[in-house]
Amino acid sequence: VLNRRCVEAAVMTGLALNCRINKKSLFDRKHYFYADLPAGYQITQQRLPIAVNGSLAYSVCVGKKPSRVITKTVRIKQIQLEQDSGKSLHDELRSQTLIDLNRAGVGLLEVVLEPDMSCGEEAATAVRELQLILQALGTSRANMAEGQLRVDANVSVHHPGEPLGVRTEVKNLNSAKFLAKAIDSEIERQIHELENGREILNETRSFDYKLGCTMPMRDKEGKQDYRFMPEPNLPPLLLYDTESLPPGADPQQVINIDWIRERLPELPSETRERLIQQYGILPEHSFALLNEVGLLEFFQNVIKETRAEPKKVTSWVLNIFLGFLKQQNLAVNESPVTPSALAELLNLLDRKAISSTAAKQVFEELWRSEGKTPSQIVSEKQLELMQDQEALERACHTVMEGHPQVVMDVKRGNPRAINKLIGLVRKATLSRADPTAIKEILERKLSP
Repeated sequence: VLNRRCVEAAVMTGLALNCRINKKSLFDRKHYFYADLPAGYQITQQRLPIAVNGSLAYSVCVGKKPSRVITKTVRIKQIQLEQDSGKSLHDELRSQTLIDLNRAGVGLLEVVLEPDMSCGEEAATAVRELQLILQALGTSRANMAEGQLRVDANVSVHHPGEPLGVRTEVKNLNSAKFLAKAIDSEIERQIHELENGREILNETRSFDYKLGCTMPMRDKEGKQDYRFMPEPNLPPLLLYDTESLPPGADPQQVINIDWIRERLPELPSETRERLIQQYGILPEHSFALLNEVGLLEFFQNVIKETRAEPKKVTSWVLNIFLGFLKQQNLAVNESPVTPSALAELLNLLDRKAISSTAAKQVFEELWRSEGKTPSQIVSEKQLELMQDQEALERACHTVMEGHPQVVMDVKRGNPRAINKLIGLVRKATLSRADPTAIKEILERKLSP
């Protein structure tokens, strides 16, 4: 029985990828033996799939500066509905194969791209963008590590201006990093083979991540060997739009393409544009916020509760917060620091209750000790900025008296020397004095 939700998800994905949705699509049977499907064959859409002729825009960084981002587009040939197969687990020690049928028969959406990409990085970036789109739509959780999104890469090489070469297929890649490595490794292998006068075989290969290269699996079967035939148990799949909807049709029995189009959520490209417009952040920062699962939501929750500038929040979230997460290999939802705690810390910094150095100390303490608020940590560790102007004046005076040589250097016109004095005053005040206030006092005292 065809699952309605799968059809809706396919239409939604097709619309998000700028495809034409076919109001009539057909199912086919791939009638060669499938050891890991109980029926022994797979149901797919070969002659007339549910969606065709789309495009996926993705952005790649050019050169060493990440701010140089260019947008590329890969054409989408078709999107088809299929039946997922099981999984064969080969136990070489016992010379046996175990079959895991847990996902057999589950609806599978296959997106077929045209050969418009030229390296592993481009493919990995396009797949990452597709992953974000699927997650935004709710079509799939698209977790590659859990097999919810898998990639088969067709790779061929040719000289500019010549037809595409013989292709190989690298099967079942389950991470963007391995996808990029597998493609680049296969490109190198094919060039090496051709330069040494050998032929490229039309075959299926797998990627050995330990060796960092692709390995042959089996010869590729020609299309005639798939023995496609119309699926006799499933009638044509008919979809409608508002104009073609039959009068009095039961909404539970038909799918209206226009109804789905109206309910499409904000897509990643639109979200990034909104972030740039709304918060004035850099394009590369908008990519970074979306690329980590849960980071955008964390960032927006901090923004809601703080008076700090969005650029300041972005800097803290992407540099300090994300840095701590990566250091300890944690996901955003595993962070010991909540958005509210970071917002409170940024509020203390914004109203100059603490220095930026003290703020980093407080963050480290927040990371280590759950349950304490930034204000409690500031109070316990006595990290408040000195508000007593007279005490700060006295501290500056004492440092100047104790370091006459540095004072002479400043007076002789060495601009770096004043930084040394600022550092000494900060040390004397246990980093509780505002560097800007120290600088103002020192400049006033040192002026002729």
